[in-house]
Amino acid sequence: MTDQAVSILLVEDDYLDIMNVERELSKINLTRPLHVARNGREALNMLRGSEGSAKITPAPSLILLDINMPKMNGLEFLAELRREPEFSHIPVFIMTTSNEETDRLAAQRLHVTGYIVKPLTFDSFEKSHSSLDSFSLFLDLIKLK
Repeated sequence: MTDQAVSILLVEDDYLDIMNVERELSKINLTRPLHVARNGREALNMLRGSEGSAKITPAPSLILLDINMPKMNGLEFLAELRREPEFSHIPVFIMTTSNEETDRLAAQRLHVTGYIVKPLTFDSFEKSHSSLDSFSLFLDLIKLK
């Protein structure tokens, strides 16, 4: 995978959370392109290059996904993503304020790579095992760092 082929799609509707993710990625020296969609529908349009959205080419190496969003929530987006052969392989990390077991189980059934409860801070997870550990390991494996 070349450096130019590596990018991240952040699907998040809250501006402050978007800024927080950008800040946290910067803290771990992640300088790859970050594409931002404000809901699941917009993210699908960006992946497909439909409804006036420019297509993300090549497809992102990783998706960071909020669950609670307008128009199309994260779980609806993920279900649609998993049905499309072109995008079904993309690793997805759920980032949400929801710690509900039903959301976790739904995310697991849709083959998420990790489930991160906000607020998102990479520093606070360095001392414990969590989905952030999986996230960091994943970044190392695909050479995002």
